Amino acid sequence: MKKDREVALFERKRVRRVWHQKEWWFSVIDVISILTESSVPRRYWSDLKIKLGIEGYSELYEKIVQLKLNSLDGKNRSTDCANTSAMLRIIQSIPSPKAEPFKQWLARIGKDRIDEINDPELAMARMKDLYEKKGYSKEWIEKRSRGIAIRQELTTEWKDRGIKNSREFAILTNEIMQGTFDMKVDEYKDFKGLEKENIRDHMNDLELILTMLAEATTTKLHQERDSRGFTPVRGDAKEGGEIAGNTRKQIEKASGAKISTRQNHLPNQKKLK
Repeated sequence: MKKDREVALFERKRVRRVWHQKEWWFSVIDVISILTESSVPRRYWSDLKIKLGIEGYSELYEKIVQLKLNSLDGKNRSTDCANTSAMLRIIQSIPSPKAEPFKQWLARIGKDRIDEINDPELAMARMKDLYEKKGYSKEWIEKRSRGIAIRQELTTEWKDRGIKNSREFAILTNEIMQGTFDMKVDEYKDFKGLEKENIRDHMNDLELILTMLAEATTTKLHQERDSRGFTPVRGDAKEGGEIAGNTRKQIEKASGAKISTRQNHLPNQKKLK
């Protein structure tokens, strides 16, 4: 992992982080040192853990993971790390003026999410606004929005038909992607030069459309066949992907050009073909 990906900066101070279980984990000691300016941040953290337990945050120990991080002496040492949600909860319990901006931000986010529960269109508007700020076209955003709705409908079908754990969801998704693009999700991400990004945020219009076709077709097969259990549902997913894959091949044959390209929305990748 590159050094600039191992260190985040807060108020120009170093916060070590590591990519673990598909998300960033941050050094608790580094954040506490910055927010409290304690001369002994480890002792502060030890006392804070007791305080959090008394406050009822009993699952804290399950959410803190010891991971290897570079120390000042250049050696990798086991360090208490928290993911984003756990870190924000820890910050909430730090009585420091420097922590106040985080607390105010969390309050605003909490209000926004409650508003979005009462009016789901607000969440869709927020998503579209974020994509626009990232430079996506309105046409692309509409396809992406529709794709999210189709994906949600499919995953709801999976849950209703006995698919429960994330491993099975991943297998079914790979069946659809393999049938549609001749690549599993991780292979497709490698093809586009992606690491932690969402593959669908880096698809072109036709890639999005074919993905929607594959997933909508799979949903249709589930409903018409009333498939239940992992094996029948997996068969539908494979067939739904193959149907979209055949459509892709017909388009490629007629146009003389590949639909899947290495081009994506990363700043240093936009010119790739």
